Amino acid sequence: MTTDVRKAGQATILDVKGPLKLGPTEEAFRTQVQQLIDSGTTHLAINLAGVTELDSSGIGSMVRLFTALKRAGGKCVFYAPTKQVSMLLKMVRLNTIFDIVEDEATALSRV
Repeated sequence: MTTDVRKAGQATILDVKGPLKLGPTEEAFRTQVQQLIDSGTTHLAINLAGVTELDSSGIGSMVRLFTALKRAGGKCVFYAPTKQVSMLLKMVRLNTIFDIVEDEATALSRV
């Protein structure tokens, strides 16, 4: 898994590519997100278009990220999930808790 970080106005965009599942990939994602939060990032848009696999550990990392940003007074928007990721998030009903949108422009307007 790789993550690229970009800035767009007040928002930070995190492009996630590859599997987000138990092991080094989930740990790398968690570490990257924690570094962003520690550096003062409070408005984050997560691009899920490149996420090829997602398991319970990856979902747990997404929940922790969402919660940490909310506690810090920030906001997190997930966007462009693949069909598989979208179905999984609906199955565990996180689509009713997370802010999930179709594209980057919509995500940036909500962050």
